[in-house]
Amino acid sequence: MRSTAQYALRLLALVAIAGALPAVLAHGHDDEGATGMNMDMGMDMSKEDPKPDPDSYPPTYFAHPEHVVEIYAHIALMVIGWVIMLPIAVMFSIARSRYTLAIQFLFLVTNAIGVLLGITYNANTPDLYPNNAHHKLGWIVTWVVSAQVVISLIGRVAGVMGKHNGQEFSKAEEQAFIPVSTQAMAEHQRMSDSYFSHPYRHSNDSGQGTEPHTESLRSNSVSTAVGQESPIEMSDRRAQYEDDLEDLHFKPAEMLGSKPTNSFIAKVTSKISNRGWKIIMFAYNFIDRTILILGYIALCTGLITFARFFEGHGIFSGLAHWIKGGIFFWYGILTLGRWSGSFGELGWAWNVRPKQSSQKWRPTAEFVEGALIFTYGSTNIFLEHLGNAGKEFSPQDLEHISITVLFIGGGLLAMLIESTRIRELLNTTTYDAALSHPAHAYNDEEREALEAPKQYEFSVNPIPALVILLLGIMMSSHTQQSMISSMVHKQWGNLLTGASFARGLTYVLVYLKPPRSILPSRPPTELLTAFGLIAGGTIFMASASDTIDGMIHYDLDAMFFYTVTMGFVGLLMAWVVVVLALKGWAVRKESSRSAKSWNLTSRV
Repeated sequence: MRSTAQYALRLLALVAIAGALPAVLAHGHDDEGATGMNMDMGMDMSKEDPKPDPDSYPPTYFAHPEHVVEIYAHIALMVIGWVIMLPIAVMFSIARSRYTLAIQFLFLVTNAIGVLLGITYNANTPDLYPNNAHHKLGWIVTWVVSAQVVISLIGRVAGVMGKHNGQEFSKAEEQAFIPVSTQAMAEHQRMSDSYFSHPYRHSNDSGQGTEPHTESLRSNSVSTAVGQESPIEMSDRRAQYEDDLEDLHFKPAEMLGSKPTNSFIAKVTSKISNRGWKIIMFAYNFIDRTILILGYIALCTGLITFARFFEGHGIFSGLAHWIKGGIFFWYGILTLGRWSGSFGELGWAWNVRPKQSSQKWRPTAEFVEGALIFTYGSTNIFLEHLGNAGKEFSPQDLEHISITVLFIGGGLLAMLIESTRIRELLNTTTYDAALSHPAHAYNDEEREALEAPKQYEFSVNPIPALVILLLGIMMSSHTQQSMISSMVHKQWGNLLTGASFARGLTYVLVYLKPPRSILPSRPPTELLTAFGLIAGGTIFMASASDTIDGMIHYDLDAMFFYTVTMGFVGLLMAWVVVVLALKGWAVRKESSRSAKSWNLTSRV
C-alpha cells in the first residue's frame, strides 16, 4: 500500500511538472520582451482603465458625510448580531441547549438597537437608493427571527422543546404540557367526591336515609363498603389520592413558575393540538436551518445599498455574480462543515455511516453536489440572456450558455455515477463471466477475487470537482472590458481551480485508503478546498460590473481586495470551527451521558 501511495504521488508530481513546463518555456523565450511588456502594462494602467469623471459617479451612503457614527454603529451591531450571536443561537437551538433563550434574547436586543439606529439614520439622510431591497428584507428576517424566539419561549415553557420535539409525543409528554380542561376536572372532582365522601356505613344502615345526622348513622359497629379496608386505611387512601390529584393539577404551575404566566400560557397551549405542535416545530426547525442564509442575504443587500450598486440595468450583472458567488461561498462553508464532522450521521464527513435502527437510503454528498449542479444549469440556462433581452445573442451570451450546458451534463453524470443501480448494471458483463463458472472452481486465494473491491464502500466521484475546475479555467481567461476586471476574474478563477485540485487530491487519498471509522477522517486537503471555495465565491461577487466601477472610482486595485478577502476568509473559517465546536459542547452539556461515555473506545 505504501509503495502504491508513493507511486501515485510521484505520478501527480510529474503531471504538475509537465503542466508547468510550457509556461516555463514560454517565459524563458524572449524574457526581456516579457519584462518590458509587464513594465508597460504597469505604467499604462491608467491608459487601459481611464478613470471616469468623479462627478459622473452617483452619490452613495459610503461617501455621505452626515451621521457617519450612526450608520457605522448600525453596521457594527448587525455584524455582531447576525455573524456572531445568531450562529451561536442556532447551534444551541439545534442542540436544545438550556442557554438557547438567553442568547436568542441577547440577539434580539442587539438587532433591535441596530434597527433603531438604521431608522434614525434613514430619517436624517436623503434617500439615495429608492425602493431598495435591504429595507424590506431586513424587516422580513427580523420578524421571522422574532417569531422563532416566541415559539422557543412558549415551547420551552410548555415542555415541547426537548430533544425529541420532532417525534411523536408520548402520553407522558402530552400529560406534561397539555392542560386539562375545567369541565373535565369538575366532572372528575364530582365523581371522586361521590366515591370517597362516605368510605364506610354502619351495620344498622340499610343504605337508605344515610344523610348526615340521621338515626342510621349512630351505630358504633362498622363494616367496609369498599373492599376490605379499615377506616384508617381508607382515609390514607383518600389522602394519597388527593395528593396525586393535586400533583397532577399543579404540574404546569411547577413548570411555569408564576400564576399569571401560567394562566396565559395555559390558554395559548390549550388551543394547540398535537398536530399543531408538529407543524409549529417543523417551522421552527426549518428556520433554524435557513435563517443564517437569509441573514447572509440581508447583509449582502445592505452592502449593495450602502455602496449603491446594481441600479437599473445593472441588476442583471449583480444578480448573476452575487447569486453564483454566494452559492460557492456556502458550498465552501458546507465543505468546511463536512471536514469538521457535520452530517457524519449521513456518512458525509468522510466517514463510514454509523449503523442506526432505521437504515433508510440516504443520498451521498456527491449525489447532492451533482443534483445542485444539474439544477443550477437547467434553471440558469434561461437567464443568461436577460442582460441583453430583446437583442441578438452575443458571443458572450453563447459562452455563458455553454457553461450552463456543462453544468447540466456534469450534474447529470455525477448523479448517474452515484446510483448503485447504474453501477450494478455496468458490472453485468463481469457478473455474467463469473457466473458461468461454479464457485467451487475457485480456491481460497482466488475466492477473494469474487468479493467487491473495498473502494466500492465509499463514493469517489470527481465530476463535481471537474465542473468547478473547468469553470475556473474558463473564467480565468474570460475577456473583460477593463484590466482590473480581468484580474479579478482571474483571481477567483484560480481559487476555484485550486479548490478543485484539492478535492481531487482528497479522492486520491480516499481511493488509496478508504475510511474505516464512523468518526470523521478529516482529510487535510478539504481545508484547502473549503478555503478556495469561500474565497473564490467572495471574489466572484466582487467581479460584477458595478463593483468594478466602484473599485476604480475609489482607487482600489485588485490586489487590495484580494488581500482583504484572504484575511476575511481565514477569520471566518476559524469562527465556523468555533461555532460547530460550541454545538458539540452544548449537546454534551444537555446529554445524560457521562463524560467518559463519549469515548467510543470505552464501548468496544
